[in-house]
Amino acid sequence: MKIERRYDIDWLRVIAIALLLIYHIAIVFQPWAMLIGFIRSDETSTAIWQPMTMLNVWRIPILFYVSGMGVYFALRKRNNIELLKERIKRILLPFLFGFVAITPLHMFVFQDYYNLGLSYYPHMGHLWFLGNIFIYVLIGLPVFYGIKKGKFSTIISFLERLFKNPFGLLSVNVFFIAEVVLFQPKPFALYAQTWHGFAIGLLAFFFGFLFMNTGKVFWNTVKQWKWFYLGLAIILYTIRLVVFATEGPLFLTVIESNSWIFSIFGFCYQYLNKPSNILSYLSKAAYPVYIIHMVVLYLAAKFILPFHLPALLAFLIITLITFMGCYVLYEFVIRRITFLRPLFGVNNKISMQKSNTKKVVVNKTSQLTS
Repeated sequence: MKIERRYDIDWLRVIAIALLLIYHIAIVFQPWAMLIGFIRSDETSTAIWQPMTMLNVWRIPILFYVSGMGVYFALRKRNNIELLKERIKRILLPFLFGFVAITPLHMFVFQDYYNLGLSYYPHMGHLWFLGNIFIYVLIGLPVFYGIKKGKFSTIISFLERLFKNPFGLLSVNVFFIAEVVLFQPKPFALYAQTWHGFAIGLLAFFFGFLFMNTGKVFWNTVKQWKWFYLGLAIILYTIRLVVFATEGPLFLTVIESNSWIFSIFGFCYQYLNKPSNILSYLSKAAYPVYIIHMVVLYLAAKFILPFHLPALLAFLIITLITFMGCYVLYEFVIRRITFLRPLFGVNNKISMQKSNTKKVVVNKTSQLTS
């Protein structure tokens, strides 16, 4: 049976990680940057942060949704044991390597910039996301097994009927509202290494998996009602921005967050579900870039900030350096050094297959021309 490739989900992962880089760069220009371990610019800017207040309520949850969807695709050709082994290689190994070898590097840059004296400080840093995902997989193994064996067919049938209705789909917000009522996050976007971040990630992860198990029901709904969800998100964001200065009632923020996400799913499903060479490259680069981007970002900030450029100009330059630096490290170091690939979540088997394919093509070409 031919397995359908969902290119829109690949694009979602790439876009979400690109936005994550931009978001982290924007933090450099906020007065509270040092409080969360970022290098801070003397030239701060509320203008740079304004669009980030729209992003920050959905940029991390959408990655958890996509991760849950990824598990669905992985299970179509693997059993639970094979899934666990694959996730150990793809998630746990890069997480542990990053914990001891990557996150200490950007802290070295931070310490050097502020003349704090260099000390080795292994920590999760931005890689907390990977640790959460691996735990979610462990928690979900019995559920994955039950769904694959048809144990939850009644529940799946109910969800199929529910998600055909655009308001039925919005009913998932009940679970997310219960989460914020329980943990009372302040601010809502404080995901990293918090119980709120763990719980909202767990919900998004499992609903992402469940959405895929309803076949095309979920996708047809978000495609058909994408403008409705987008309009609802814009209205709720406007209220949050104008009335509550970006930190509104948690239940409204939850509905806004999922409305953004459902609209994005709908637009991507309609317009981005097609292959391209650019996507093929970017989808493989996104994960390693996520792992290394903080080191490159801190180095760029350390180099550019002493020039005391206007905040917007410095932001644009640091963004350019960060993206280019990540590209260079991925293309000319991680991708080309065999033993590094697994440490950054790059599949060695795929790389070897491509290499062998190229050799075959070259050999056939030389035979034809000789």
